[in-house]
Amino acid sequence: MNKDPFGPEYVIRVCDPQIGMTGFLVIDNTAVGVGKGGIRMTSGVTEEEMLRLARTMTWKNALAGIPFGGAKAGIVWNPSGSIKGSPKKLNEIKKRFVQSFARAISHLTPCAYIAGPDVQTGEREMEWFVGATGNKKSATGKPKKLGGLPHELGSTGFGVSRAAKVAAEIYGLDIKKARISIEGFGNVGMFVFKYLYEAGTTIIAVSDRGGTAFNASGLDYGKVTNAKTQHGTVTAYPDAHRLPYDSIFGLESDILITAAVTDVISEKNRHSIRTKIIVEGSNIPMKEDIERELWKRGIMIVPDFVANAGGVISSYAEYAGLSSEKMFALVDERICKMSKKVLTMSALRNRNPRDIALILAREKVEQAMKKRRATFIGKGAMI
Repeated sequence: MNKDPFGPEYVIRVCDPQIGMTGFLVIDNTAVGVGKGGIRMTSGVTEEEMLRLARTMTWKNALAGIPFGGAKAGIVWNPSGSIKGSPKKLNEIKKRFVQSFARAISHLTPCAYIAGPDVQTGEREMEWFVGATGNKKSATGKPKKLGGLPHELGSTGFGVSRAAKVAAEIYGLDIKKARISIEGFGNVGMFVFKYLYEAGTTIIAVSDRGGTAFNASGLDYGKVTNAKTQHGTVTAYPDAHRLPYDSIFGLESDILITAAVTDVISEKNRHSIRTKIIVEGSNIPMKEDIERELWKRGIMIVPDFVANAGGVISSYAEYAGLSSEKMFALVDERICKMSKKVLTMSALRNRNPRDIALILAREKVEQAMKKRRATFIGKGAMI
């Protein structure tokens, strides 16, 4: 594990041998505020992944200007492998996993960590989480009945769609004439598609685990949703070419939006990327060296912790007791402001957008760390 002046502050591994649950919590930096980051449940969850994601959350929250530090949690969840059973049984097991994990870290919530939805977790899992901790403040993204602003409102996807619009404008593209591909059709990708489609854009391709649905004339949001709901995959879309999942990275487009898991753009497919703009709707969709290489090839890239901050901005809105209307207005204002600033400075300085965004975020975290140290020293002097 690599440690630097920013963190991590806590790295916790949780095991419950009675039910076979393994989970991780990384609280990276709390200088700006309590550690905030979602809980993802996938078969490949690792401590290293949580370390990377927690650091991304540190930068994301600071850059968004909200009083949260960076954190991330993960629970190993493999319903198609070692964990099997009927849908009802799997639901019961998942609840036991979430609540076992919640109880194990409850001494850190919400004083040092606040949970939230992520991959394969949503308002239902957050309800389970707060039920186990006994504190509604221990998680955001809860059901409305618990005072929450559910992740299912689509705040992350809405923010990504706004980042795409800003990027297109700066690049000189008319977003309504742009050809867009969306990798992933989960909670983020579905809402990115929805908001861009409603704005009159043309989405030519969308992918999920079942493959890629491609239609050069554009895909209809309602038909894509029906295909996913009725058949479990977007590739059941009528009148669309059914392609392998990885094909979406090689399709020629104006904007490619990643909206699934980490490291989807890799050594294997980086050379096949044919797009003008990449908007990172997912966290860490590629390693930094690959991202830098694509930028040098002339591809404009909106970094993950700029583009997908809508979810955590929504979390702050929930924590502050704001309405959904005010939340969406806040997401719109913050995402557009950040995207424009980062991409404009990138063009002026001829530097990778991630480098620019990191400089801005680090400045805010360093200022908070200096203030915290000064406060500690002041208290020491008083004693």
